[in-house]
Amino acid sequence: MWVASPPEISSSERGAGLRNFDYLAPDSVDEAVRLLAENGERARPIAGGTDIVVQMKEKATRFPYPQVLIGLGQIGELKGIEFSEQAGLRIGAGATMTEVSEHPVVRERYTAIAEGAGVVGSWQTMNMATIGGNVCNAAPSADTAPALLAFEAKAVIVGPSGRRTVDLQELFAGPGKTTLRPGELLAEVRAPAPAAGTGSVYQRHTPRKQMDIAVVGVAAVVTLGDSGRIERARIALGAVAPTPVRAPRAEASLVGQTPDQEAFARAAELAASECSPISDLRGSAGFRRHLVRVMTERMLQSAATRAG
Repeated sequence: MWVASPPEISSSERGAGLRNFDYLAPDSVDEAVRLLAENGERARPIAGGTDIVVQMKEKATRFPYPQVLIGLGQIGELKGIEFSEQAGLRIGAGATMTEVSEHPVVRERYTAIAEGAGVVGSWQTMNMATIGGNVCNAAPSADTAPALLAFEAKAVIVGPSGRRTVDLQELFAGPGKTTLRPGELLAEVRAPAPAAGTGSVYQRHTPRKQMDIAVVGVAAVVTLGDSGRIERARIALGAVAPTPVRAPRAEASLVGQTPDQEAFARAAELAASECSPISDLRGSAGFRRHLVRVMTERMLQSAATRAG
């Protein structure tokens, strides 16, 4: 591990609210967990820094201003993307959005995840932002979360008590809140290998094409059987509830159905009834429900087309 002295703060940064902090750079997950436990609420982990540094400057953090940042960028255990038919997909928490969006297996087999990672800010942001940061920031509008939920991803968490694995849905506790315990880190996310005949898609609605926050995000994963009917469907929604959510009734309505407009429209209506959007500056609750209905129908059609 190496320790950095408190950084020199420019006058412009002082005006933006950034204060002095210590920076610790552990070489392993175990060391990072130990440092987090030793420093308690004084410390926060940092990977790409595209969220936490902005929050620190704006004093908009949902936690006490960190006096210690635990840098995770040197930890090889948190990096990499791997796939096998037996184990499925493993994405290290330190994998960047660029790495996820451009990985050939992710693009081919988990297309919705690649599409979600591919719209997280500018190219510069994508080269820094990590999948772990996007998930653990716990924004309801996070672009990778709906696709990961639709692929039934699990979170592998490391902490003082060892490792534990939970369904990714269980990691989200509310806007900006996770169920991570003191001293714990997200080490990786895992998703099972998709069955043959599976297609997926993620799309969001934003006022701008890039560098914007989703007003609504929709991910769909559809598996077609040999008969051409829908064997399995998964729908996940972003920015329409306190956390990213699945739409289980809409999913169940599609099983055994012919992949046609009638089935997709019926599922879209159910999906719109299963979310709980709010009204804010980016859109009213009614507008968001309308978007869920329209986008879910379109995403299901696109996913079924890709599956075929």
